[in-house]
Amino acid sequence: MAHVQFTDVQSRPLEFLDLTSLTLDEFQQLVLPFEAAFQTHMAAWRLDGKPRTARRFSVYQNCPLPTPEDRLLFILAYVKTYSLQVVQGRLFGMGQSKAHQWIHVLLPVLLAALRTLGDAPARSLAALAQRLGVTEADAATVVTPLAEESPPVVAAPASPLLPMTGRSGASSAPKTLLNRPTVRAGRKRTTLLKMSCS
Repeated sequence: MAHVQFTDVQSRPLEFLDLTSLTLDEFQQLVLPFEAAFQTHMAAWRLDGKPRTARRFSVYQNCPLPTPEDRLLFILAYVKTYSLQVVQGRLFGMGQSKAHQWIHVLLPVLLAALRTLGDAPARSLAALAQRLGVTEADAATVVTPLAEESPPVVAAPASPLLPMTGRSGASSAPKTLLNRPTVRAGRKRTTLLKMSCS
């Protein structure tokens, strides 16, 4: 199955914008800081998240993300869509486990690149005010506060059976002890059922 590559989508600007939320020029500005952050990360860590001890990172011939542009396209498409990892892997020609590894490597790399450019998300009102060069009061007018969540209103049930059923108490069934050499899970005596057909 064919998979998405940067060389395929760079000639289609609207599709590229749909995949990444960036124009091609904005994307190209991000490639160099992203690749520098990626090489710094991979100098210390392996793809599986363990510290690098032996050899340095190199791109293999069958690597699903061989170029810096492909790696950046992969993570931007993931951040834009937040698709399932199996879907993300399928789009870029790898299995779910490899997609999981690449996502967990490339997300911190993307954040480091955005910090380098000064475009990382502000995590506090003070940081936002500093970035915008305004006071915190002025920055507060830009930010929309989260609405206070009110507890859900539960309507009275239409059926009279619902209020009559309550939570079940502890089960009266005997516990099966699994640490004994023999386990008997059946009943010791027979229970007769009374049926009425009136």
